[in-house]
Amino acid sequence: MMTDPLQTKVSESQPVIRRLEPDDYGRWLPLWREYQRFYNADIPDETTQMTWRRLLDSREPMWGALALQGDRALGFVHWIYHRSCWTVGDYCYLQDLLVDSEARGQGLGRSLIGHVEREARSANCSRVYWLTQESNAQARILYDSVAENSGFIQYRKVL
Repeated sequence: MMTDPLQTKVSESQPVIRRLEPDDYGRWLPLWREYQRFYNADIPDETTQMTWRRLLDSREPMWGALALQGDRALGFVHWIYHRSCWTVGDYCYLQDLLVDSEARGQGLGRSLIGHVEREARSANCSRVYWLTQESNAQARILYDSVAENSGFIQYRKVL
């Protein structure tokens, strides 16, 4: 029996999904770098270090989880809670999701999304949402099967 009610074990053959712990940095970092390569991003080390601290700081509205099979990390997910003018409950923004290229196609992405959904329900959020690039065809097949495409287009301006 698992002691953490928000820890997820999908089946005997699939990894355990649990919140990040301080000792996970060495397992998380290679996946974080793979995620950056996928999106052709170069996040400075200083930002990576701050992100890690925020993900572990209970005073921050940021959270993260790893999918582990034994000691091997196969994926991660990060989410952020924030207020909304449209609902009483907070929104949960699923900001980052990655399944290691060798572990794709086994339902792990769906399990990581489900983990965030359960966390958001537990936090009384009104909505979970996320973004992806239009060209991310493989992920969009999954996303279309678990959520509604809002039809919104994101605009941004770097400051």
